[in-house]
Amino acid sequence: MFQVRYTRNLFLRGICIIYLFAFLSFYIQIPGLYGDKGILPARTQLNFDGHVSIYKKISQKPTLIWLAPYLGLNVEYMLDLISLLGATLAFLGFISQKFCIAPTFLALWSLYYSLYQIGQIFMRFQWDILLLETGFLCIFIAPLLYARYNKRSTPSDAVTFWTTRWLLFRLIFSTGAGKLISQCPAWWNLRALNIYFESQCIPTALAWYAHQLPNWFLQLTTVVTNVIEIVIPFLFFFPNRLLRITAFYLQVFLQICIIATGNYNFYNFLIICLCISLLDDHIFNGKKHKNSNNIINRQSVLLCILVYAGILYGMCTYYNIQVSNNWTIQSKIAFTQKQFNQILSYLIPISIFIGVVSLICVIINTMKDLVTTAKGTQNKGIINFVTILYTAAVCLIFTLSTVPYATLHPSYNVTIPSYIQKLYKNVEHLHLFNNYGSYRPMKDINGRSEVIIEGGNTIDGPWKGYEFLYKPGNVNNLLLFVAPHQPRLDWQMCFAASYTYHQSPWLMSLTYRLLSGQPEVLALINTVENPFNDKPPKYIKASLYHYRYTTYNTTGSNTQPWWTRKKVEEYMPIFTRDHLPLIEYLSKMKIIQDEASLKITNERLKSTLDVIRGFILKIDASLLLWGVFTAGWLIIPL
Repeated sequence: MFQVRYTRNLFLRGICIIYLFAFLSFYIQIPGLYGDKGILPARTQLNFDGHVSIYKKISQKPTLIWLAPYLGLNVEYMLDLISLLGATLAFLGFISQKFCIAPTFLALWSLYYSLYQIGQIFMRFQWDILLLETGFLCIFIAPLLYARYNKRSTPSDAVTFWTTRWLLFRLIFSTGAGKLISQCPAWWNLRALNIYFESQCIPTALAWYAHQLPNWFLQLTTVVTNVIEIVIPFLFFFPNRLLRITAFYLQVFLQICIIATGNYNFYNFLIICLCISLLDDHIFNGKKHKNSNNIINRQSVLLCILVYAGILYGMCTYYNIQVSNNWTIQSKIAFTQKQFNQILSYLIPISIFIGVVSLICVIINTMKDLVTTAKGTQNKGIINFVTILYTAAVCLIFTLSTVPYATLHPSYNVTIPSYIQKLYKNVEHLHLFNNYGSYRPMKDINGRSEVIIEGGNTIDGPWKGYEFLYKPGNVNNLLLFVAPHQPRLDWQMCFAASYTYHQSPWLMSLTYRLLSGQPEVLALINTVENPFNDKPPKYIKASLYHYRYTTYNTTGSNTQPWWTRKKVEEYMPIFTRDHLPLIEYLSKMKIIQDEASLKITNERLKSTLDVIRGFILKIDASLLLWGVFTAGWLIIPL
């Protein structure tokens, strides 16, 4: 059996990098999003009044922010402290294997979950819960303590590391299947990528160029994406090592393409880290395995060719791929939604069965290694106990993870035993096991809708629009690479266009903060192009615009805009700062509050946090994240 110790360590350090990105990105946005004068103050999520014990408060809403009064801080500064502590621990795990231990990952998970608890609408993203689930698994995957002398894998390494492969399978397969389950016409008529590059929240410049590709190529790419996400994941558990490695490269290639054309913060980087679970130490040390020979290698390559030839044949059959007279490739789905649902009803139990068989094989090999490793050692009893304990924990993790996974098909919701469902419900709020199959059908078949917030000093105008840092606004603004930073306000502004302003209560708070000229909130938008830097406007409204990519300019002009846009309708009525219904609404939500809920008594710690924030505010968010990452790589060899 191949060793996975080096592979596991690489995975753990990769997760530390993801945590580092997540904490730093969150920290930058705390004052504008969650500060006392922010859009959705975090203090509204916690009630420090009364004589309720700290233990009861934590049991009702588990977050370390409850400790703020004991440290002499208010909620906003406590968020700063938690984020900086999380970033520091993650950075240490990144630069040194000594810190990639279970206590570190337990602390990282606890800190990020504490932030998630008060994150409200700005943290309700799939990548946040994926990081929580992955971080939870790392607590079991990481060694309890760092041992320099232990150069071989412990028996429990393979079985605990297997959980990331199962998570990767559930994530990729559920994502691919969810697109077809949603009955989204764009995926069923293979026009998804004709829409995707134009409609994603924060596209990059390469997305504009990808959108200009021929329709037949984009349709074929949609087919390939479906195959990589729905079919290839089943190779994750295939006994043939070469098939798993090729599956690794296919998944990583897909994620790199997504990173190049879309700003999905740390999400795709996290998926690439999960893909490491498909590898083993042999691929890194380059040494020939003692049981390998030319005959086995040839058989492995032949089997790999046959499997992918079968996949290619199935892709051509079920997507009716044909070469037309003008040498373009035509494709069309050759199965119905009813047929897909029927196939899915078989694939879910089959995949769970494959997972069970794969886990059993890993456990059997682990027990064999246990006998070999324990011979002649003084800690035989401890090694046996720890391995059995971890194996039991992994079996429980796998069992509970099948509950959200089975929801992909409604017929399997009732097949899960009630006691397993009950146990899952007890821990569901911790997001240790999540459902990744939900998918919102694509709208705006031709282009995208954008909410443009406009301010004016007279009710008749002129109205000038606020420019955000990254989301589409000015048609000439460059489409930037932002990832792994996530500008959470920009993301929510993109989603707001799909709802009315009544369905986005945070938008009312944003409007009030802009009318008040609140500097913390203004820092979240483009202050360079802010028409009201000197003085906030007297009136604010919002309009709904429809955006389309411009077509490729064959003249090679560098002055061509990225977008064309057209006003569709008024999105939000005119508001003023003293608008009584607005003030009453925000007061009811406790967003407007005269007195602070907590008073700061630890002036020394407050001053330290102020100095750190004052320094970080001078650095661009993306530059900060990549700068810290680069510094880590420079420190590692030292």
